[in-house]
This record gives sequence, C-alpha cells and structure tokens, in this order.
Amino acid sequence: MWDRLTGTRRPGSSVAPLPPSAVRATLLGLNGPDVPYRVRNASPAEKADLVAECEIRRVGVRLKSRMRLVPDKYEVRVLHERWENRTHTNADKQYGLGHAPAVFKQWGHEQGPDGKRRRTEVFRFDTREMTDPLQDAVLGAGWTWRGVFKL
Repeated sequence: MWDRLTGTRRPGSSVAPLPPSAVRATLLGLNGPDVPYRVRNASPAEKADLVAECEIRRVGVRLKSRMRLVPDKYEVRVLHERWENRTHTNADKQYGLGHAPAVFKQWGHEQGPDGKRRRTEVFRFDTREMTDPLQDAVLGAGWTWRGVFKL
C-alpha cells in the first residue's frame, strides 16, 4: 500500500538491470522538441543526480522531479514537487510534494450546430505526460522507480 501512495513501481522480473550510466543516458535522451518537459543534470543544491522540469504557464503550474540514482539497489529515488499559481496575484499559490497525478484543464465557450452556447475544453495537461515516460525509461532499464518524500 505504501508503494501505491508514493508511486513506486518495480520492473518485470525478466528485465536485467542496466548500468547507471545507461540509465542516466536513457533519461537524458528523453529530451526533445515534442515533449513538454526537460531532463537535465542536477545542481549540487538540488541534492539529486537528474532533474525533470516542466512549466505550463497557461494553467500556472510548474513541475519538478528530482531523481537520485542508487546503483547498489538498482533504483531511482524520485521526489516530485508541484507549484500552482492559478491567479495573477500570488494569493492562492500552492506547493505540493510527493506523487499526486493531476489533470489541469481550461474551458471555453463555442456555439454549437443547434445555435446554443456550449462549454468546451480548450486545453488539457496531465502530469503523467511527464512522469510516465520517465518511469517507463527507468523500468525498461530494469531499475525500480521509488517515490520518496525526502532525497
């Protein structure tokens, strides 16, 4: 049950673990023009090996996943952080820590074929668009993806 709360996932038993350098290269290789996030080497102040960041200004959300590779146990420990600012003032700015998948939406109105105004979804972002590819890369390398609350 604790694994479920933290978002921990284990690789299949048939997958042989790759060396740490291959895991690092695989995660850094996820960068590209078609992904909403960026994976980079962490700074010393971040107390991690790699960091994945994503900022969705349209809905006022910033995500950061700090990852530490633990070669002895073949696991990547991940600390997820989320900042939300839904207004132009910082009155309701929120900070979240830990595994908490969320979907952010924006709505608009348009006129339907029958002439009535309808509410339609104009934008959607799911935090799993960032975390799922990271998880899949780690699991595919034969390592455990372990969610933590402190690195």
